[in-house]
Amino acid sequence: MVAATSIKEARLNHLLAGASDEELERLLPDLELVTLKLGKVLYESGEKMDYVYFPTTAIISLLYIMENGSTAEIGVIGNDGLVGIAIFMGGDTTPNRAVVQSAGKTFKIKSELMKDEFTRGGRFHNLCLRYTQALITQISQTAVCNRLHSVDQQLCRWLLLSHDRLPSDRLIMTQDLISNMLGVRREGITHAAKRLQKAGYISYVRGDMTILNRTGLESSVCECYQVVRTEYDRLLA
Repeated sequence: MVAATSIKEARLNHLLAGASDEELERLLPDLELVTLKLGKVLYESGEKMDYVYFPTTAIISLLYIMENGSTAEIGVIGNDGLVGIAIFMGGDTTPNRAVVQSAGKTFKIKSELMKDEFTRGGRFHNLCLRYTQALITQISQTAVCNRLHSVDQQLCRWLLLSHDRLPSDRLIMTQDLISNMLGVRREGITHAAKRLQKAGYISYVRGDMTILNRTGLESSVCECYQVVRTEYDRLLA
């Protein structure tokens, strides 16, 4: 008999919550709950992926690494999904890095066991495919946003996406890490954060950022945020 408290915690992740009772009870003995520290790298570009992760309170960023070492975020994953779609989409590696953007907890499962469950078909299988489509939309829209929109709009988008995946209004995040995520100079993040703080949308002190006015952020963000949000709701609501 699976412990009720374990099922309750697993269902903090939306994909696990959407699985049938039978699927979740089959998965749960193989799910390991771990705590991730800020900045921890889950896998590097080109490395074999040994685990798939289902965040509950942690947020994971997918970063593309250039030859000169510069980085840019292509996707953000929290309790809405999973890290490691390549495992069930036909590959064991991926050309990006996965790094912890916000410390917290995640379940992880060995890649082989995830493949076994995916090949069974059923509700969980379909959820994973629909989530993959939503993540592809996010990655595509991020590329458009980074090319066409201002640093202020990019920061608003990033803050709103992060806020959607957090249990509170507080983010622990340095400007250096944000600049690496967005692929812009640190000075650009500094000025954008000051403007948002002056508008009363956020407070920011030494890596501790709190969202004070979400409505204000939504009024300042580009259309990219709503495109991603609408597609996720359409596929997984």
